[in-house]
Amino acid sequence: MLVQDVIVEESPGSLARRAAALFAATAEESVLRRGRFVAALAGGSTPREAYGLLARPPLSRAVRWGKTFLFWGDERCVAADDPRSSFGAARDGFLKDVALTDAHLNRIRGELGAEAAARDYEERMARFFGLGGGEVPSFDLAFLGVGADGHTASLFPGDAALEELKRLAVPVERPPPDVDRVTLTLPVLNGARLVVFLVTGGEKADVVKGILGGETPHLPAARVKPGSGRLLWLLDRAAAAQLGEG
Repeated sequence: MLVQDVIVEESPGSLARRAAALFAATAEESVLRRGRFVAALAGGSTPREAYGLLARPPLSRAVRWGKTFLFWGDERCVAADDPRSSFGAARDGFLKDVALTDAHLNRIRGELGAEAAARDYEERMARFFGLGGGEVPSFDLAFLGVGADGHTASLFPGDAALEELKRLAVPVERPPPDVDRVTLTLPVLNGARLVVFLVTGGEKADVVKGILGGETPHLPAARVKPGSGRLLWLLDRAAAAQLGEG
């Protein structure tokens, strides 16, 4: 049964602090229960401040990095040193400052091209989680964002990737000047134990209202409903501005 909660913070800064603390608490609980912590990270600007807090005391000391393994929800098909790379942004923003080895970082190799990178990512997830045919990973935590159009990860409204039920990751074609991407599929996101949407800014207020009010169930972010997990919407005051309106 889906458990969904909404938490509203006063500012992007307080949201970042809440998100970072949640990451650390979930990591500790996962290590105690299962011996490791496996998270799928979101790209974009919203989680950046939270990631930075994880690289500094006290949170940098609270997370057992030696038992932490990181994946990504999506990635642009660029090299890791490209400024558009979500992995590159995370590496420069906090990964370089914490005790994580390459064996704990499972990035999407976007430089391979969309289809090859998606297949490579699927194979590495299957090995890591020991998956059999038809099984999906169980991430302890998946951080996600939402766009003003309702997209999440690189699952965009109307795209065929939204209807993919068998694959773990798929290529996503994007029109110029954007670049093609690789994204986790809905079955993978819905297999997570805890999914947290991090949403800031008044430009997201309309889409947040539509999704949480049940008015736009077709949007990609509205279709993220972890079957046996918990769903948390972590909003700043601006993104939550229209909640409760008739």
